[in-house]
Order: sequence, then C-alpha cells, then structure tokens
Amino acid sequence: MKFTITRSTFLKTLNDVSRAISTKTTIPILTGLKIVLNDTGLVLTGSDADISIESTINAADESNDLQIGSTGEIVLPARFFSEIVKRLPESTMTVEVKDNFQTVITSGASEFTIRGEDANNYPRLPEITADEALSVPADVLRQLINQTVIAVSTQESRAILTGVHLTITGDQLVAVATDSHRLSQRTLTLPAASNIDYDIIIPGKSLTELSRMLGDDVTKIEIRIAENQVLFVFGQTAFYSRLLEGNYPDTSRLIPTSSNTQAEFDAPALLASIQRASLLSHESSNNVVRLVLNIGEQKATIYGNSPDVGNVEEVLSFNKLTGQDLEISFNPDYMKDALQGFGQTAIEVDFTAPLRPFTLVPTEDKEKFIQLITPVRTF
Repeated sequence: MKFTITRSTFLKTLNDVSRAISTKTTIPILTGLKIVLNDTGLVLTGSDADISIESTINAADESNDLQIGSTGEIVLPARFFSEIVKRLPESTMTVEVKDNFQTVITSGASEFTIRGEDANNYPRLPEITADEALSVPADVLRQLINQTVIAVSTQESRAILTGVHLTITGDQLVAVATDSHRLSQRTLTLPAASNIDYDIIIPGKSLTELSRMLGDDVTKIEIRIAENQVLFVFGQTAFYSRLLEGNYPDTSRLIPTSSNTQAEFDAPALLASIQRASLLSHESSNNVVRLVLNIGEQKATIYGNSPDVGNVEEVLSFNKLTGQDLEISFNPDYMKDALQGFGQTAIEVDFTAPLRPFTLVPTEDKEKFIQLITPVRTF
C-alpha cells in the first residue's frame, strides 16, 4: 500500500476518526487506526466498540490531492501516528506499507518507520440494513443533542439513564434525558413522516461526540436505526453507536400538568443572576441557592450563601409574576445547564410547591422543549 496526500486534508479526517479511539479498551487492536486504500479513495476507521467512526477521502475530489500508488490496508498505532502527522515538516506526506507491516511515513526530509498490524484482525463494523433513512437538518439535531445530554446521568449504576431516550412516531421525534434530579425533553417535527415507530436509547457519550463533529459545513444528517445500533451519515462520514438495552422509565408522569406560581424571565438575564448567586453556593458544602417569589410586592429575590465566605442577595428582573407566594431551593448548576439550552429566548418557569419539581419552557412553542428540575430540601 502506498499513497501521497495533502497533510491538512488527511489530518482533519484523522482527527474526526480519532474521536472514537480510546486508549482504555479491552481489545488491543482498537487502540489503532484502520486505513484502507482502494481505487476510489482512502477510508479511515476508529472504534472503541461503543462508537465507531468511518470517514472517506475521495480520490475523485481534486482538492484532496490523493495520489494512489498501490492499494491495501493496515492498522497503525493511532496516538503515535497522529502525533507524527501533526509534526511533519511539509504540506504533503507519503505513507507506504512494506514487508511485515512496517510502515514508512515521509514528508520533506523527515522519515518515520512504525510497525503496523494486520487489518484483517480489526473487528468488522456492523452491517446496518435499515428499512428507511430518516433525514434531519444538522443544526436542529446538534441543538437537540446539546439541550438533552445535559440531563444524562453520569452514574453507571443505572446504565439506562446514561442514555437519551429517542422515540419516533410518524413525523414526531421526542428526545428525553433524566438523571432523576432533572429532566430535559425536546420534541422535533421531522421533514418527512417515518413509516416505522422507533423506541431507542442512545448513550449520551455517543451523542456528545457526534455533536462535536457537526461543523457548520454539515447541513443534513441521515439516521438509520437497526436492532442494537444506530448509524448517522453526513458528508463522507459514517458514525455508528451501540444502543443501550432495557426499558427507559416512563418520564411523562414526572412532568406536572398544572402550576400554582408562574414567573417569566429573559433566559440570559436569569442565567447571569444564577451564575452570580452560585459563586457563593459553590463554596458551601451543599451547593444550593434559594429563590423567593413575593406576588403581592411583585418581587423575585435569589439568595446564595456560604457559612465560610459570606452571602449574596439579588433582586431579579422578570417580565411577569403570577399565582401564589413561593420559597424554593435548588442546585444552581442544574438551573445554569437548563438556561443555557434556551439561548436568548424568554422563558416561563412554573412552580407547584416548594418540594415539587418545577419546569422551564420557552414562552413560544412551549410543548417543543421542556426542562424539569427537582428542588432541594433545606430543612
């Protein structure tokens, strides 16, 4: 196998694929990068058994400047190979595989020889023969991921909650995540209705990595769902993720249908106030801030304190305040994560009681996006 290519093109694809490669794997060959060269181009593959990423550099695309000497395949130590490519002196590089998988990488006056492995020993990627592909705009999917993964659990003890629950019925896609302290639910209308109903759980880690790969140059994503895998295809890249097994808890019953106190805020202003209050709560062992809503006086005040440092009190600006007086305590970090998902919009916060979960929704399209936070008992 031998090829010459523009180093920057190769490095971009290498960086994308490397997202799936882990040094902590029980299968040693998966610490490597698989390179396959055929007549149509160069295919790079990385995998950690949970996520697999396959990206193609087409020979027909002249901007890639890919010159094929001889076809073949090899697995190279990913971390080491990546460091070499980053530091090569010239704008082009040549890779040649010789006897016994010895691989020579040259660029200008620099020449490295590293030992590769037989690509036949690399696990095969799953064949996904989905009956249909769902098409979703990339910017919408990226937003949906960023708004839901914040609520994914990091505790492996309840593995099912480390994923995002995705259900598709007709043209409605609903994504839900919860770590049992908070919940985030986003509903999306697909460009075209699905013929099949889906109910799957995708690991939050997979979706976070996928979101990071969706640059502004990606406009559309195809989603293919199989029994225990999901495949996202965009540009020249295929992103595979395993699915979590089991039944996701019924989260619809957690969301309150009525409220006794309603407050409307501008999300960025409330976020800034919460960040200030949390400066002191972070110094305290329990990390809690207190919100007091006085309907008669039309006043909303937030308090944060640390016995060792001091306290903070801030009167919040709001657009509307109705219902009953309320005093409630909560983790400010959950509130910050939730508010960041709303961007620059106005939001409505609905409370039922001091120890009952409260919800945050945008003032427009309320049913499309909902965040729920469980308060903290402070007495």
